[in-house]
Amino acid sequence: MSYRNQSLEQLIFDFLSMVDKATALLEEKFSNRCILRQWRTNEIERCGTIIGDITYELHGVGCAVYFPDTCIDFDYGPDGRTDGFDVWRLYIFACELPTKYKKYTDSKVLEAEFREYLQLGKFEKMSDSPGQLYFLSTGGF
Repeated sequence: MSYRNQSLEQLIFDFLSMVDKATALLEEKFSNRCILRQWRTNEIERCGTIIGDITYELHGVGCAVYFPDTCIDFDYGPDGRTDGFDVWRLYIFACELPTKYKKYTDSKVLEAEFREYLQLGKFEKMSDSPGQLYFLSTGGF
């Protein structure tokens, strides 16, 4: 049986689920999940409202979507991929929900567990990624 860290897996699963939820809303509003090009060609504003009290803010190669109770900040990967994550974004997400992810509000704990999973081959670096984005290895957890 292989080693599993269910709390880290849950954090990543929840992060990716929130990214999916955010990008689905962006697609409804702008007919595209990856709206960077639309921003760079001045078709849309850098910041704005998606629907109701849900807003977005584009930055560099990413986007922050502000829901009433939390914010999800993610970077777009090659070809508009949205399944990438890194320690920093997971840490920020954990800090948005500290009662659920108290353990991961300590960045050193998160970094150590992330590194361990990376060494086990559970994550792969996203090639052509503008930063240090990773994705789940084939087969996931």
